[in-house]
Amino acid sequence: MNKVVLILLDGMRPDALGGIPLVEELKKTSSYTLAAETVYPSVTLPCHMSLFHSVDPQRHGITTNMYMPQVRPIRGICEVLKQAKKKNAFFYTWEELRDLARPDSIAFGCYCAGHHETYEAADLHACEIFCDYVPKYQPDFSFLYFGLTDAVGHGSGWMSEHYLSAMKESWEKVEKALAVLPDDWTVIVTADHGGHDRSHGSTMPEDMTIPVFFRGPAFEAGRVLENVSIKDIAPTITALLGVEPDEDWEGKSLI
Repeated sequence: MNKVVLILLDGMRPDALGGIPLVEELKKTSSYTLAAETVYPSVTLPCHMSLFHSVDPQRHGITTNMYMPQVRPIRGICEVLKQAKKKNAFFYTWEELRDLARPDSIAFGCYCAGHHETYEAADLHACEIFCDYVPKYQPDFSFLYFGLTDAVGHGSGWMSEHYLSAMKESWEKVEKALAVLPDDWTVIVTADHGGHDRSHGSTMPEDMTIPVFFRGPAFEAGRVLENVSIKDIAPTITALLGVEPDEDWEGKSLI
């Protein structure tokens, strides 16, 4: 059964993952890299748009956290999968991510307001709904987003004690999500960007370097991947689900 789950921790730096048991487990059971590259500007919405549409921000046109309709539209993951009769589900805590998918391209969408609740509460709520919905309805592609790490990075600083604590807390939610999934599903865990001081958006390695873990039947356990871009995730997801990528996508499949 080909099902894919994408879990993203906003603002997750690879060098913040030390001492997290699930990360060490994924290194043994996944193909992974701690040195993938995101896009510039390394800002949340542009990076997510590049992940879902497999092109640089200069091509999709989103260079800030404000969505603008594309002048030359490119289909994203959800549109490509919807056309292939696949079902998509979204669980997220930052409202701007609603624009990653065009209307009618997702079968189920759940937004838990991180700006109105705390991100701790919103991320947990989204995770709980994911854990109830996904095993029951088994969408072909599910996206689960956690915003706490980015919020704490801006508030207390990347690599601060508070940030590292938030990272561990977020990975506990990742563990809850993985626990409800069948063993033969593919799981991808990644970030949109990193961060430095209390910001991100630059070309600094601290901002541009992200981890990516691919766990599933198509991936060799313990393999360290090289030359991975955030733009490679969309074509990898469609390949896993037996669907042709959009002809405008720039990334490569990793299977």
